[in-house]
Amino acid sequence: MQRLDLKQLLSQKLSPQQIQFIKLLQVPTAELEARIKEELEVNPALEEGDVADEPATDNEDANSDADDDFDNTEDDFAEDEARRDDDDVDIGDYLNDDEIAGYKMQGDGPGDEEDREMPIAFTGSLTDALMDQLGFLNLDPKQMAIGEQLIGSIDQDGYIRRELQAISNDLAFSQNIEASEQEIEDVLRRIQAFDPPGIAARDLQECLLLQLERRDPDEITEVAEQIIQDTFDEFTKKHYAKIQQKLELEDFELKAAIDLILKLNPKPGGTGGATRVQYVIPDFIITNEDGQLQLSLNARNAPDLRISRSYADMFDAYDKGSKKDKKLKETVTFVKQKLDAAKWFIDAIKQRQNTLLRTMEAILRRQYDYFLEGDESKLKPMILKDIAEDIGMDISTVSRVANSKSVQTEFGIIPLKFFFSEGIATDAGEDASSREVKSILKDIIEAENKRKPLSDDKIEKMLNEKGYNIARRTVAKYREQLNIPVARLRKEL
Repeated sequence: MQRLDLKQLLSQKLSPQQIQFIKLLQVPTAELEARIKEELEVNPALEEGDVADEPATDNEDANSDADDDFDNTEDDFAEDEARRDDDDVDIGDYLNDDEIAGYKMQGDGPGDEEDREMPIAFTGSLTDALMDQLGFLNLDPKQMAIGEQLIGSIDQDGYIRRELQAISNDLAFSQNIEASEQEIEDVLRRIQAFDPPGIAARDLQECLLLQLERRDPDEITEVAEQIIQDTFDEFTKKHYAKIQQKLELEDFELKAAIDLILKLNPKPGGTGGATRVQYVIPDFIITNEDGQLQLSLNARNAPDLRISRSYADMFDAYDKGSKKDKKLKETVTFVKQKLDAAKWFIDAIKQRQNTLLRTMEAILRRQYDYFLEGDESKLKPMILKDIAEDIGMDISTVSRVANSKSVQTEFGIIPLKFFFSEGIATDAGEDASSREVKSILKDIIEAENKRKPLSDDKIEKMLNEKGYNIARRTVAKYREQLNIPVARLRKEL
């Protein structure tokens, strides 16, 4: 039997404008330009252009108002929605009497206005380079098809990890070419002679052997080939004593051969494919002016935005027309929607920048000593909750900023998430940043005797002696986070 129940629920939903702000907030500066171009393409009421300079007092008032607005972002959106519910649109919200209202992206600081584009460096394609070399071989049509199929099967690291039988099947199904594994193997061996050395290997062992084969034959190269060929498993586990005993090598022979092998390239393809290298564009810039740190927001890739004068005039003219004309009313509604969307987007950009600055200013205050000297031991314990409380915003907002932004300092470009770490208790009764402990752990390992690397237990005792109350499992966790292998794999001859 069906029942009808009455339930009362309390829920909160994000408005489209809030969602837009959240999405813009987590976009890094490097991608903001593309996002703005997308908006310009879909909204003719939004356009790009210089904004006339306003009096200093107006700018100061605007900045002051912005600071007040961001004390409660949700109230901002609520007021916007209330205004959007009105039947009439106040053109004054969009245009000043004398000039087009807009928002000039702040924070570039002094510099050449024409230098707005960050350089992007392009390199050639690995596939193209291999295809060029394939063209120099005197291959018949069938061999050429096999070669092209093999090159197309090379992954980003430069390896062919597909079985030759699978490649044979691909040729049969896609090109109606019957090729045996031996025929494919013959072409593969010729491709393996291409540059870069080691390309088109099927595993690491073959990759290293291919590179050793390219070297002029000498005693050490022969020993290195023997190590990779006959004791590869022991080599990967750094069981050098077993290698020396099995191959009956002198100490100097083993050391010279291992040194040679370690200089080989385990990933001959590099990043592979159509390589595109893009310079990192920081979201913030911190400069040291005679001991005083100055923070600015990098917005060089964000164009100036404004409301289209023609669209505003169009709305003003239509809005004064006959309200009984259905088509005219639809036109007014359409133009109003575009004007609203343009203003909401500009407002979201303003809110994004203000939120970014407030977040970074809070980080700068807490980590001021680090930004002065770049000494990781000066980093203080800091979690997302600390910054959220400092700026009066939700932790999720701070998280979106920290996870996708970076800051340019005198010590390089650093991701914001680098500055967040938990505290480790010390004998002095204070908390030390886990980043500080990692730095000391790294120094200890770099200074160790590589013939007898330190175990995690010994590192734990050394850190305890320095006053850091840390457990062995925490040492292991930090070591792994630093991509440092266990003691056995750090051993050198």
